Amino acid sequence: MVDWQELTDLTRGQPFVVERVRLVDSGVAIEGQFEPPQLARLSVEDQVFVAAFMRSHGSIKEMERIFGVSYPTIKSRLNRIAEQLDFVDADPAPPSADVLERLRRGEIGVEEALAELERSR
Repeated sequence: MVDWQELTDLTRGQPFVVERVRLVDSGVAIEGQFEPPQLARLSVEDQVFVAAFMRSHGSIKEMERIFGVSYPTIKSRLNRIAEQLDFVDADPAPPSADVLERLRRGEIGVEEALAELERSR
């Protein structure tokens, strides 16, 4: 069985699609086109780095100790990895109709309404 590390090495950072998945316990196989998770698309080294960051509970000081590098080096690598990942917007902009209704009722001012409408573009 090929693990993610071997698959990542084989693909060398090129995009790939998984076309067959087999459930180990039942032997059921599913075919189609499945995009691998974002973290699986990172290089093996970056996957190890992210795992270490999680195990250190996000402590950059601990990461400095583990990898023997400086704070700026850790921050730079985190920033580089973050650029490769899509993030879910935890504070999505409200629909335009909601903003306008809140403005009409006087719950927000014109400036705030404009800012919210701008964010929703």
